Amino acid sequence: MRTPADRPRRRETGPGTGPESGTEPGTGTEPSTGTGTDTAPGGGSARAGRASWRPPLRAVAALLSGALPALAFPEPSLWWLAYAALVPWMLLIRTAPTGRRAAFEGWLGGMGFMIAVHHWLTPSLHVFLVVVAALLAAAWAPWGWLVRSMTGGVPSQARALAALAVLPSGWLMIELLRSWEGLGGPWGLLGASQWQVSPALRLASAGGVWLVSLLVVAVNTAIVLLIAVPRARAAVACGTALGALAAAALWSFAPRPVESGTARVAIVQPGVFEGAGSVERRFARGEELTLGLVGRDLDLVVWGESSVGADLRERPDLAARLAALSRATGAPLLVNVDARRTDASGRGGIFKSSVLVGPEGPTGDRYDKMRLVPFGEYVPARKLLGWATSVGRAAGEDRLRGERPVVMRLPDGGPRVGPLVCFESAFPDMSRRLVRDGAQLLVAQSATSSFQDSWAPEQHASLAALRAAESGRTAVHATLTGVSVVHGPDGSRIGRPLPTASSTAAVYGVPLAHGSTGYVRFGDWPVRGALAVLVALAAVRCSAPLRRRPAPGRGERPARTAHGSSGRPGR
Repeated sequence: MRTPADRPRRRETGPGTGPESGTEPGTGTEPSTGTGTDTAPGGGSARAGRASWRPPLRAVAALLSGALPALAFPEPSLWWLAYAALVPWMLLIRTAPTGRRAAFEGWLGGMGFMIAVHHWLTPSLHVFLVVVAALLAAAWAPWGWLVRSMTGGVPSQARALAALAVLPSGWLMIELLRSWEGLGGPWGLLGASQWQVSPALRLASAGGVWLVSLLVVAVNTAIVLLIAVPRARAAVACGTALGALAAAALWSFAPRPVESGTARVAIVQPGVFEGAGSVERRFARGEELTLGLVGRDLDLVVWGESSVGADLRERPDLAARLAALSRATGAPLLVNVDARRTDASGRGGIFKSSVLVGPEGPTGDRYDKMRLVPFGEYVPARKLLGWATSVGRAAGEDRLRGERPVVMRLPDGGPRVGPLVCFESAFPDMSRRLVRDGAQLLVAQSATSSFQDSWAPEQHASLAALRAAESGRTAVHATLTGVSVVHGPDGSRIGRPLPTASSTAAVYGVPLAHGSTGYVRFGDWPVRGALAVLVALAAVRCSAPLRRRPAPGRGERPARTAHGSSGRPGR
């Protein structure tokens, strides 16, 4: 009879082994390294290396490293940083002792990212910004778990290659989720940080900002694997090279719109007006600047968001003044009315509307803003969250939404214009819809005066480059207080931007184009591809137990017990 000392000792597991660590997709097991222990960089066991990272220190590191990508966006605009900004965060997560801890550090980093990218909302939301960021950051918890699962421990070459597709796909699902208007909209998508990089804009024309986000996260993933997984470097290098060849093929062969003429568009930016009578004084300044454009042979004059503070049907005097400006300049005016009115269906309330005004007054072309800014223009679930109005500048009354997009045709054979209002220029699907409906020129009317001295005006203006490149149409971003800017069909900037400190008007000769980009034709195909990758991963992992099940008739030998054995039962 064997003593306890004679019995085989159960193999102990530590961080980096077993199902909690990163496992082979579909197997649930860690490939053997031949040593029985993981080694930490610089020598010593992985357990000892991880023990030196106490939970509070790891939490602070996760929060700060998650915020790092914000520096790639305007105003810092360190676009090159985006390709490595996720690396510290991902390296931290991969060493998490458990999958639950990895998810927690994913959540913390996501909260750091959301606060950093949206910090300029603090005057409006105050402490509620932290609450909102914490709620939205929950989307990064599964991604944190996924990072550890795919890169933790000592992943095989196959798992490292899979990580190059799986982790960018997981990130893209986060961006898709928070792009819903009710969750804040697609502000701060990682691909949008590349707004001034011509090759990235070319890729955006093929697959939208989504494709650029995939590329950026894939590069970060490759760097993490090259640093942390020496055994997989050759495979990662090959996978990265294949990805680069695919991107180069898209860059070379994606359809390009063809220029088909030009138009002359003026932007009127009156500047900041505050205090009593500010709406009337701003209107008067807009008049003054517009009269300075007489004789400039214009096709369109654009005023910014909320440039008119009363319904033109209720204020015929304002309509007459705008019509006089149209006659003087020889061009229609696209103004934006922020006022209470009753629409054709009988709904009464405050609308934000793009209104075209010609020599005889309003032409009848009107677009009512469809996607509203959460808390700025309406309070989601106001009965539950209405208290936000008492701690910040949240909307005291919900604006009403428009029901459909509108393409306006300018008189005398002018270009067809697709209007967007402020926040809507962040949504790639809206500009795509306008182009498919026949728009030749995209015009976004905006106002960021509430955030004048922050990163917000530059961030908002940069989105015009993405929308132009995606749609293959010139995008005009006209604001009340700056930054106003124009980007051509390839996303490149046209002329000089109008900064936040200026009260002025400028004329731009803008190229018109026809034809469709890959994004206009095929839509959000990178999102569908990313979803397919994650579904495939789930299918492989769910089928792993079936593959490990013993074949019929080949069961394991009976285990010995204290009372008997397979040879002498019942002893």
